[in-house]
Amino acid sequence: MSEISDPVDAGPVPGRAAVFFDGVSSRRRQVTLALGDALEIGEAGEAGARWAYADIRRADSPAGLLRLACTAAPPLARLELRDEALAREVAARCPRLDEHQTSRKGVAKIVGWSLAAAASIVGIVLFGVPLAADRLAPLVPKPIERRIGDAVEVQIKTVFGKRECGNAAGQAAFAKLVNRLRDVAGLDASVRSAVLQTNEPNAFALPGGKVFMLRGLLDKAQSPDEVAGILAHEFGHLKHNDNMRGLIYNGGTSFLIGLLFGDVTGSSAVIFASRNLVEASYSRDAEENADTFAIETMHALGRSPKPMAELMFRITGKEGGSGFTILASHPLTEDRLARMTREDRPPSGPPLLDQREWQALKGICGGSGKI
Repeated sequence: MSEISDPVDAGPVPGRAAVFFDGVSSRRRQVTLALGDALEIGEAGEAGARWAYADIRRADSPAGLLRLACTAAPPLARLELRDEALAREVAARCPRLDEHQTSRKGVAKIVGWSLAAAASIVGIVLFGVPLAADRLAPLVPKPIERRIGDAVEVQIKTVFGKRECGNAAGQAAFAKLVNRLRDVAGLDASVRSAVLQTNEPNAFALPGGKVFMLRGLLDKAQSPDEVAGILAHEFGHLKHNDNMRGLIYNGGTSFLIGLLFGDVTGSSAVIFASRNLVEASYSRDAEENADTFAIETMHALGRSPKPMAELMFRITGKEGGSGFTILASHPLTEDRLARMTREDRPPSGPPLLDQREWQALKGICGGSGKI
C-alpha cells in the first residue's frame, strides 16, 4: 500500500513519481518528491532541485493535472503531478500557491476600473471634446487652417475627382455670384469657391475658406437664387468656424473611440473627420445658424431665401438616401422649407445674375448650359 507523507512530517514519498521540466532543456524527467522543509525534486536517487514552498505557484493546466512553477527557478521550469493525493499534499504545504491568480474580488476590481475608464471616455466624447472644439476652433491660426483645408481638399478631390469646371463664361458668372455673396456676408477675399465635375448633388465648406459645389447640385438648380442660397449657407459655416469645429470634434472623438477599441494609430480619426466635412454633418444648432446666416445674406441682397430650401427639398424628395447629398444627415427638410417660406419676401434687389450669365453658369462644366 502506498504511503503519503503527513503534512507535518518530512521525508520522501515512495512510489509517487512526478514529471519535471527544469526550464533549461526540453527533456521530460521522471522525478520523485520529498516533502521536508522544502519541496525536494530528485531524479534516479540523486538530489535535484529544491523549491521553497513559499515560492511555489500554480500554473495553467488541464483538468486532472496540477502544474507548478517556482518564482526562484528558471521561468520555464514546471513540475506536473497527476496523482490527486500527492497533488493535495503538495498544495497543502504551499501558502502562496494561488497568490498570482485573479480572485473574484480582483476580477470585480478590474471590471470596475474598466467600466470607469469606458465611462470617462464616453463623458469626454459627449462633453469634453465638443467643449474643446468650441473653444479651439476660433483660435486656430489662419495659415494652419488653410494648410488643413489644403490637405482635406486633396481627400475631397480623391473622392469626387480632381477636375474643376473651367468654362470661362461660366467661371465669370460663378465668380460674380460668389463675390456678391462674400461682400454682403462680410467674408474676406481669401474665400475661394469652385465647381467640381461630378454628378453628386452636394456642396461643402472646408477649413481655410474654401467652398466647393458639385455639378450635380448645379444641374438641379432652377434659378441663381437657389444656388446663391446654398452658397450663403456654406459661407455661414465658414463664418461660424463650423468646419474647423467639426474637424476637431469628430477627429478627436474618433481618436478616443479608436483608443477604446484598439485603433491606437488614430487612422479612423482622419477618415471620419474627412467624411464629416464631405457630408456637411454639422450639429443641429450649426445648421440652424447657417440657415439664419443664409436668410440674412439673401435679405441683404434683396432676394428671398425660399428658393434655397426648395432646391434642398427637390434633391431629398427625389434622391434621399442615394449617395452623398447635401442633406444626407439632415432629415428635417420640410421644417427647413417651412422656415424659409416664413422668411420669404418679394424681391427688392436686382437679379443676382442675368439670363445670359445664368445660362453660362449652368454650362460651367461644359455643354450648352440651356435651362
